[in-house]
Amino acid sequence: MPQTKKQRLIFALITVIITVPCFVFYCSSYEAGGFNVEVIKNSWIFIPIEFIMAYLSEIFIGSPLSLKFALKAIDPKKNDGMIVETAVICATVGIMCPWMSFLATILYNGIIGVGMNGAPLGNFIINFIPYWLQKVVLNFPFALLSQLFFIQPLTRTIFRRIYKIKD
Repeated sequence: MPQTKKQRLIFALITVIITVPCFVFYCSSYEAGGFNVEVIKNSWIFIPIEFIMAYLSEIFIGSPLSLKFALKAIDPKKNDGMIVETAVICATVGIMCPWMSFLATILYNGIIGVGMNGAPLGNFIINFIPYWLQKVVLNFPFALLSQLFFIQPLTRTIFRRIYKIKD
């Protein structure tokens, strides 16, 4: 849908503005044992950090690779636009979910867990891969379903209104 580099940057910005709070609240809720007002209060500190990580990752890793992978699997000339969009979304989730889970593992279990909570560094190093894989397994279904049915439709609607694109 975005045609120019500026439009791709705006599209990524809209996506990340919607996605990051959803994921911070989701992951924080999981860690806290449920979603409540305390989760919302305690999560706001992480949103700017994750926003920067997610935006840069989307621009430099997620968007270019997902388009490349999706277009290897789907021919836009032979397939409906909705199929192409779905392939791009799935490829993006397949790239960004493991990557952002990797960064979140470093942030939450490493920097915060070791630095702020005083957890032993050796414990983090030994358990890094299990921590990371657990985050991927927990985040992937939420990432895929939220991107397919909520985030990307909302992002596309906002993008169309900004650029006055007709459906």
